[in-house]
Amino acid sequence: MHISKRFFYAAIPPYWLSLGVFLACFALPCHADTSLEDTIAQVKQGIVAVGTYMPKRSPRAIFMGTGFAVGDGSLIITNAHVVPAQLDQTHLEQIAVFYHKNTDDQAVMAKLLALDHDHDLAVLKVTEERFAPLKLGHADTVREGQLCAFTGFPIGMVLGLYPVTHRGIISAITPNVIPVLNSGQINEKMLKRLQEPYKVFQLDATAYPGNSGSPLYAPDTGAVLGVINKVFVQESKENVLSKPSGISYAIPVTHVENLLKANGLR
Repeated sequence: MHISKRFFYAAIPPYWLSLGVFLACFALPCHADTSLEDTIAQVKQGIVAVGTYMPKRSPRAIFMGTGFAVGDGSLIITNAHVVPAQLDQTHLEQIAVFYHKNTDDQAVMAKLLALDHDHDLAVLKVTEERFAPLKLGHADTVREGQLCAFTGFPIGMVLGLYPVTHRGIISAITPNVIPVLNSGQINEKMLKRLQEPYKVFQLDATAYPGNSGSPLYAPDTGAVLGVINKVFVQESKENVLSKPSGISYAIPVTHVENLLKANGLR
């Protein structure tokens, strides 16, 4: 199903909060890259909003996060936590991707092809549209202090489907274990991560709802280095906007490659 008209009112789902909050983020100001303008123009063509669509719901479209195209332009990468655990099939709810084309906000339905909960990644497939695919880079070449940028929808579809770009640096390459403020925040999933940690990119970024699933990329080439997925929360989820920690994380693109290959998509 392909829908082309102005019909959405954006909604951002409740936060998941324990060790970290999975959400969007934007970076603190840094020095401009001379070719960033050209890179943004290229990257924006492959950025979509991800959510669900239900014909008789109000609003019909619900925003969940950001995604980006890879491969032949029909595959969409996003976070696993962006994809709903179940759909209301009785009322024809479907996963959808949303984008702006010409003068309209548009939507096409998507199918879930693959999930990797351990690395918080998902692959969707659209059949009625092709987007400009982003090229995947090499996570093993990323260095601390390296400039980076990411593009997505920080506040969802509230102001329309216009991708927003922010930039920063890789502040650390660290195990996927976020520090907790007290022992009461520790759960079984966190203990597993302590036993089987993998490296993630820590960014000098302040997180807000909406950019989960945004591509983290090299400003000069547009090559994807990782996928934005969470932020360290200092206090409660209610203070994410007013008292951000300024510490955000991205999953290295290596795990995107592995997920695609494991499912015969690469």
